[in-house]
Amino acid sequence: MAIIENVLTQVPEFGNEEQEAQWWDARKEQVENQLVAAMHDGTARRGTAQRLVSEARGSKNITIRMPISDLERAKTLSARKGLAYQTFIKMLLHEALDSEEKRLIA
Repeated sequence: MAIIENVLTQVPEFGNEEQEAQWWDARKEQVENQLVAAMHDGTARRGTAQRLVSEARGSKNITIRMPISDLERAKTLSARKGLAYQTFIKMLLHEALDSEEKRLIA
């Protein structure tokens, strides 16, 4: 089997979700080949792809408690925008942090 470029360790920063979707779509065959190779050599485990992407991006999984009503609102609003609710919550958190940081600096 030929050596396959590991696209998961080369994930760039994106300006928006559309850019990210286009980047992944252009590399879907490479990602699929990496997954199949990992399955064959026994290195694929549950969560492997998510862990590799997180490591490549420098992010970390966390657990938070939030009111069910807020979670349901986030799911409803994210569906209207065509986003996964967790992505939507991350986006809102990022925007709120930027806003708060600007407010504290001013």
